Amino acid sequence: MTADPFIVPLERLRTRTSAKWTHFDPDVLPLWVAEMDVDLAPPIQEALQRAVADGDMGYPTPGPYIEAFIDFAKARWTWNGLDPARVTPVQSVIMGYVDALLEVTDPGSEILVNSPVYPPFFSYLVQAGRVVREAPLGADLRLDLEAIDRAMAEATAGGRRAGYLLCNPHNPGGSVHTRAELEGVAELSRRHGVPVVSDEIHAPIVYAPHEFTPYLDVDPTGMALHAASKAWNLASIPSALLVGGPESTGFDTYLRGKHHGPSHLGVIAQTAAYREGGEWLAGMLAGLDRNRLLVRDLLEEHAPAVRYTVPEGTYLTWLDFGTMLGEVPSHALMTHGRLALNIGTDFGTGGAGHARMNIATSPAILEEAVRRIAHTLAAAQAEGASQVSV
Repeated sequence: MTADPFIVPLERLRTRTSAKWTHFDPDVLPLWVAEMDVDLAPPIQEALQRAVADGDMGYPTPGPYIEAFIDFAKARWTWNGLDPARVTPVQSVIMGYVDALLEVTDPGSEILVNSPVYPPFFSYLVQAGRVVREAPLGADLRLDLEAIDRAMAEATAGGRRAGYLLCNPHNPGGSVHTRAELEGVAELSRRHGVPVVSDEIHAPIVYAPHEFTPYLDVDPTGMALHAASKAWNLASIPSALLVGGPESTGFDTYLRGKHHGPSHLGVIAQTAAYREGGEWLAGMLAGLDRNRLLVRDLLEEHAPAVRYTVPEGTYLTWLDFGTMLGEVPSHALMTHGRLALNIGTDFGTGGAGHARMNIATSPAILEEAVRRIAHTLAAAQAEGASQVSV
């Protein structure tokens, strides 16, 4: 039986010096940034300790990293079309998708995103001289192919080049795009001539019966980013892999340029994760599977007015407070509940009245989080009643 890693007590978590645990005051319960409340998987810990003990602090060797990922992808997703020559290490997923999109667009080109979506989909692309165009998800938090079709047509009007940054699985909310949905995206990409770059960092975190489909399995012209950092909690030593489809001209031009690569420790950690981290991953997924349903049940019992879509993948859930706590519920949750959740409006269109909550923690902490949500709603209701009576 695989072990559940979500057993680190709150008092020990509060000794950590990462952003999650130091950004707010000690009385705040932080369920915001994408860090998991776990100890490092033993194979990764051993690999890093061995590197430190041996003074192995040089430059990275990409070959074993690429091979480990390809073996993992074949075994987990039956992704058999991977060519090692079409996989290259990059500094991080964010830098990878920015650089990939720069290869297939021009300064001032529009990049499509499906909001609400991970905030760095906006900020880094704007900084890189691109314009973000939203093709919002549907009310069910799934891809809206008609909205994507319209956005691609508008972005390419007059013969302009454009790109599309896909989040697969989707953050926030955890929708796992189906093969049929991705085939629809690929058809639109071909029709409008808009190349797709798919951020697939959450690919290992998918719950049965849902299945992850690599975007490049349906579109040979696309590019995708993969990393072990979310599934094995390795944000402190980033590393990623850019994968090019067999017909991706953007990948070919990328390889001809000079780009920043990953750190040696990042490569060591992710190679160990893909090679030896399967048992730990299974325990982690079982714990998250329990947590996603626990949050559903707790909200139904203590805060039934909050709408919660049970995620199909990821550990970054999306809470809909409607108008109960105003446009930015996170402010009221901090004021009344001392609970830190991500601000929904940072995720673009569809974020008003919402907040993102990280469920990669212990059941006890999730129970306390929902208690604080219920307390905040009660406080807001009391404030509203008081204002009416005045």
